[in-house]
This record gives sequence, structure tokens and C-alpha cells, in this order.
Amino acid sequence: MQKVRTFIYIDGFNFYYGSLKDTTNKWLDFKKFFESVLDPKHSILSIKYFTALVSSPPNDPQKTTRQQVYLRALKTYIPEIEVYFGHFLSNPIRAPLVNPTPTQKFADVIKTEEKGSDVNLAVHLLNDAWLNKYDCAIVVSNDSDLAESMRLVREQHNKMMGLFVPGFPKDRSISRELKRYAAFVRPIRPETLKISQLPDPIPGTHIHKPKSW
Repeated sequence: MQKVRTFIYIDGFNFYYGSLKDTTNKWLDFKKFFESVLDPKHSILSIKYFTALVSSPPNDPQKTTRQQVYLRALKTYIPEIEVYFGHFLSNPIRAPLVNPTPTQKFADVIKTEEKGSDVNLAVHLLNDAWLNKYDCAIVVSNDSDLAESMRLVREQHNKMMGLFVPGFPKDRSISRELKRYAAFVRPIRPETLKISQLPDPIPGTHIHKPKSW
């Protein structure tokens, strides 16, 4: 069987909020998960994980530590994984109230957005195609902003594109823009995540799954 060189590109926050938040599956082994759901012909050469470093709010002082422990576990246990960081940007904005009153229709709020991950993912997806590093690229996201990079990879480089959709089919519909350029589309099912967890502790280390997970 001829192997298909496969690179995986994970939109970290899209994945977290779509498939992991409020679950006990956060100690996820990405390689084990994708090996279990992809056809055996796929040879996973690289897993690129795009995220941003979180800060700890007063009501959750261990949030930063949990993320750092998990990233260290991934990089220690999975040699194919690379982590790329965007950043958070907070700005004051004036927003309409859900339930306005006769005297107040708007409020000033702080809006925090994660910036850079989608751009970084798109750039790597395209650059790796230019360098002919893969035969198949798996995009893990439901962010329609990635559609143009997928189109270019498929139409100009004739690469196979796969799409894994966080939260589908329970909570989300698939972005039609992304689906248009994917040769195959797969949901990310909780039961598969549950059986694809990292060992605890990571062998040969003192890296343990955070207790609250």
C-alpha cells in the first residue's frame, strides 16, 4: 500500500471550544486520535498546533499552568508535533445591550480576541504545499477564513484536503466555504477523543495530567 504523506493543521481554540471545553477529554493525544480515524494509508509526518498562551483570571489561577503542562506533554510525547503561537488582543468597545432599558441601550465592555492562529495556519498550509512536504493536508477547524488557503492548495498544488470539524454534528453546522475544498469531511466524536488520551504520567517524566481535568 502506497503511503500518503499527511500533515495535520489544528486551529487550537476552534478545536478546544468546539470539542473539548467542559469535557474530561482535554489530555488529548492528537497523534493517537488521528491514527484511529484516518485510513491506514495516511503516514502522519507533522502535526501543527496553532494556539495562544492564556492568562489566569482571578477565579482560575491555575489556567496558565494547565496549558503549559499540556503543551509540554505534547512536545515531549509526540515528536511530530510543533506548536505555533498567536496572541490575545483586548480592546474597549461599545456594545448594544441584550435587554436595553429606556435609559441605557449600550454598555462599554472589554472585548478579547485571539489573533494570529488562523493566519499562521493558512501560511503554513500554503508554504508546506509550495515546498511539496505533503500529499494530504488535514485542516482541523470550522473557521471559514481558512477557505481561500484551502482553495489555493487544492487548485494550484493539486493536494488532497481533509476537513475535521470541531463540535459537528451535535453543536455546529459545517462551514460551506471549507467543505467546498475538502475531499473528505469528518466529525470529531467525543467517544473517539475519550479513547485517545495521553498516558498519565508521560513515560520517563514527571508530567501529569492536571487534577481538575
